[in-house]
This record gives sequence, C-alpha cells and structure tokens, in this order.
Amino acid sequence: MSKTFHFTSGLPRSGSTLLAAILRQNPRIHASMTSPVGSLFSSLHTTMGQANEFSDFIDERQRERMLRGIFDLYYQEHPQEVIVDTNRLWCARLPLLMRLFPNAKVLCTVRNVAWIMDSVERLVRKNALQPSKLFNGPAESDTVYHRTEALAGRDRFVGFSYYALKEAFYSPEARNILVIDYDLLTQAPAQVMPLVYQFLGEPAFAHDFENLDYQEPGFDARIGLSGLHEVKRKVAFRPRQTVLPPDLFKQYSQLDFWKNTEGSVANVINASTAPAPSK
Repeated sequence: MSKTFHFTSGLPRSGSTLLAAILRQNPRIHASMTSPVGSLFSSLHTTMGQANEFSDFIDERQRERMLRGIFDLYYQEHPQEVIVDTNRLWCARLPLLMRLFPNAKVLCTVRNVAWIMDSVERLVRKNALQPSKLFNGPAESDTVYHRTEALAGRDRFVGFSYYALKEAFYSPEARNILVIDYDLLTQAPAQVMPLVYQFLGEPAFAHDFENLDYQEPGFDARIGLSGLHEVKRKVAFRPRQTVLPPDLFKQYSQLDFWKNTEGSVANVINASTAPAPSK
C-alpha cells in the first residue's frame, strides 16, 4: 500500500512530541518523536554529492529514488496509511522535500524562545546528577548563561532549529508549512486539531485530549535529560514562573518572528484563525 508522507519540524520543546502523541491516536496516522530518517537522509544526500568520485554515475532519477527509498524502507512495516516523520532538519531541506514529495505538508511547532530555554533549563536542573549530552563539557554547562549561549549556537539544539524555521518561513515553499503555537495547542487542542487535519487534507478525527500516552524514557536517559519526551496524559496549559534570570528571559523573549507574517506565505494558526472554544 502506498503511504502518504508528511513532516513535523520547527522548534524544540514547543510541542512536537505532544502533537505526535495526539496524532498517533488516529489509526490512520503514525507519528512519534524525532526519527533516524533525517540523519540517514542527510548522510545519503551528502554521499551522492560531488565529493564522491562515483557521483557521475548517479543520475537525477536515481538520486530521487534512493532518497525516497529511505522513507519507504524505514516505514515499510508500519501499517498506517499516513506517516508524519519528525525532524528539526526538515525546515532546512524544504526545496528537496518538495521535490521528492510535492504534496507533503510540514507541521512546524513554535514557542516563545525564552520559554524554550526555560524548559531545557528545568530539565537540566531536574537531571543534575547526569551531565547532558546537549553540552560539550563544563565550558558550556557551568552556568545558566553558558548553557543558554551554547543552546543558541547556529548549529546547536535551539539555534539550528530557529534559523532553519526562519529560512523555511520566508521561503517560496512556506505555503507547504503550518506554524502551530505551543500555547494555543495546549489551551485549545479541540480547536487547533481540525485546522491541522484540514491543512493535511485528512478527515477530522475525534481525539481524547485527556488520555494521551507517549514517552521515550530510554532515549531521554541516554542523553542525560530524562523527561525530554514525556507527554502528560491531559493536554493542558500550565502557567509557571520562569527559572531564568530576568535579563536572560528578556533577551530570548523577543524572537518570535512568526507572529508577523509580512513577507511570508506560510500558514499560521493563531488566536484569529482558531475558532473560540465552545462554552
């Protein structure tokens, strides 16, 4: 059976795992945390480039078949008709993805960057006995200032995702992405999800937002951040005080470019596009 492929990308700690936990309730859809497909895809794409002395023997049609084949082979055993693969890399590969899957859509979860930094910092403190692999030693992890600076690097956990999303948001391919704000998803999932299904071209599904079940404890433990992909059973917005110093919170709180759609053809779910909850 031929499968339909869509993608999840965007910013870390902004609801992509939550979105996957919701979507996977639908028996037509497979969704989960970041898969190995992105790294396999990137490695093969690079290997077939000009640095390979045999690249002249690989034509365009072969390149397309082999790159698409990674998806087909990896998900071959999954019975679901619709696959939503998650990787922060996809925002940086939109032209190539659209070449391979012209009808694919990319769901981009976002969140105020200050709260993303706050979320990571909370996990670091919670797992204080275990050094996190997000940081390259004490020089990057000694203080919250070191940690946020490291995370914000252009090729690091938050920085890479941010710049990849920004590129995608202002690209011609942006019409194929849907930006989903974490706060809105947690406050009004019943209003947001029909818009997600409409964007994907899928029939709506009646989700149970009070009975989610998804976590990846083994993966999280290996990188020293237990709880990184743990989804709470009930979808809910949980306000809290930040653990960041005031200057750091202010520094990262003004980076949400997706709130201004001028110059972008991206689709954005915001308070004006999501119907108000019924009373």
